Amino acid sequence: MLVGMVASAALALTACGGNGSGATGDSGGPGSKAAQGGTVQVLANAAFSHLDPARGFDGGVNNFYRLIYRTLTTQGAAAGAEGTKIVPDLATDTGKASDGGKTWTFTLKDGLFFETGAPITSADVKWGVSRAWDPEVGIGSPYAKQLIDAPASYQGPYKSGDLPTITTPDAKTVVFHLKKPFADFGSVVAQNTFTPVPKGQGAGNQLDGKPIASGPYKVSEFKPGATLKLVRNDKWDKKSDAIRSANPDGFQWTFGLDPATIDERMIAGQGTDADAIAGTVTAASVARIQTPQLKQRTMTGINGCTTYMGLNTTKKPFDNVKVRQAINLAVNKQTVRDAVGGSALADIATSIQPPTVAGRVDYDPYPSPDHKGDVEAARKLLTEAGFDGGFPLTLDIRAQPKMQAMAVAIQQALEPLKIAVKINTIDTATYYEVIGTTSQQHDAAITGWCPDWPSGATFLPPLFDGRNITPKGNSNLAQLNDPAVNARITEIAGLTDVQAANAAYGELDKQVMALAPVVPLLYEKVLMLVGGNIAGAYLHDGFSGGIDLVSVGLRNAGK
Repeated sequence: MLVGMVASAALALTACGGNGSGATGDSGGPGSKAAQGGTVQVLANAAFSHLDPARGFDGGVNNFYRLIYRTLTTQGAAAGAEGTKIVPDLATDTGKASDGGKTWTFTLKDGLFFETGAPITSADVKWGVSRAWDPEVGIGSPYAKQLIDAPASYQGPYKSGDLPTITTPDAKTVVFHLKKPFADFGSVVAQNTFTPVPKGQGAGNQLDGKPIASGPYKVSEFKPGATLKLVRNDKWDKKSDAIRSANPDGFQWTFGLDPATIDERMIAGQGTDADAIAGTVTAASVARIQTPQLKQRTMTGINGCTTYMGLNTTKKPFDNVKVRQAINLAVNKQTVRDAVGGSALADIATSIQPPTVAGRVDYDPYPSPDHKGDVEAARKLLTEAGFDGGFPLTLDIRAQPKMQAMAVAIQQALEPLKIAVKINTIDTATYYEVIGTTSQQHDAAITGWCPDWPSGATFLPPLFDGRNITPKGNSNLAQLNDPAVNARITEIAGLTDVQAANAAYGELDKQVMALAPVVPLLYEKVLMLVGGNIAGAYLHDGFSGGIDLVSVGLRNAGK
């Protein structure tokens, strides 16, 4: 996801893909059994991008959405591979295919209600999904628009009215008609854009200010950029939901905290911070949390995402493949990794797909000694391209110390080639929306991608299929539109054998990297400290290796 992206500073506990671990049982550690009641505190640097499920798609918000929203299917609630299995949520099963896989039918469970007490119907599901086509609202997950056979002129229900390719034969049945067969559509409907919205509602910024909950919690207080409070949704029926434990009475987010301050509070673990979770620790705090006492509160794993620098292939001189290849050769990935905290917090990336993606091929298309960059080889390519005199490069980054440090490492690596890197800092809460707007993109951007569900289909196609470049909510940051790559994506999508398709995507990785539209930088790791009273915590492979919010709670709710 965006960007199904790398976990945002809003909460590095969230997003898509990863490998997690944590204590289990009732040992008193973070994996011990959670009690009923209490409030989980969440300390965060930046606010969520959007509360509207049609708009949010970055790592800082997807895990959160499962607390207040439900979709037709969802990922499981467990550590490891069990957590990435797609299971029914609002629907009774993961869908029934017909017409050779071009038509998918879902039946809603009984006992489903919005926080208002109104029943959730198939018409509400259709309305919610139709919002994905709205040019202003539908800037989140792209899969509905890519797969459902909507008219080319359709612009969502507010502007275009009914979408005829989603039908509702009765109040509990919704049918999707696709452009072409898609064997894994049962996973697609777990995306945020398949959240039901009461028919007629959700226009403009309505849901960003006041979401309409279908999950176990609802928003009771929201001060953008400052705080967010969730309380129980008494219209949610546990009997209809096998995924969400809903042990706490509520959650309280505090935004705008300096990362160093968050680390200090989590290390001290005093007062309500004993009930707190936060994101990955900063590089400066890694050595401090190695004591036996703090190790008992530490959780670590691979986040399953790739951090990379996208190169805008529509801008000169980045439209020249040799220039892009030269940058790939020149970047010193060791100093980039040092900038985020060294090997404890990241492995060096060589391919686009991370090690956790099925079918991924381990290779290095632009090798250099110890990954420290090969300036001479890069200089030779730039000379061949006619740019031996250098050029300016504007690099977009999030407003975070870690991102700043990574950008400086890249700036220093490219300086010997007379590439003058200007670092452009963008507010974290709006970063992905800005760089996903093609008219606002600069030359390059540091970002990341995580698989939206366990399939190679959710990694390379969203990032490099040129036919899916959109003015807003664009995940193809390189704006690569290569006919051969597009054609190969279509061929792989037509394979009915999932293993064969994943293997083909592994080979496609090589084909894409020959064009060098991105510089793979890191496979980042999760290293987080939780409060001493936290329980029910495990690292979820489907959410950037972060803590699964639907299961976390407190060991002693009255403490």
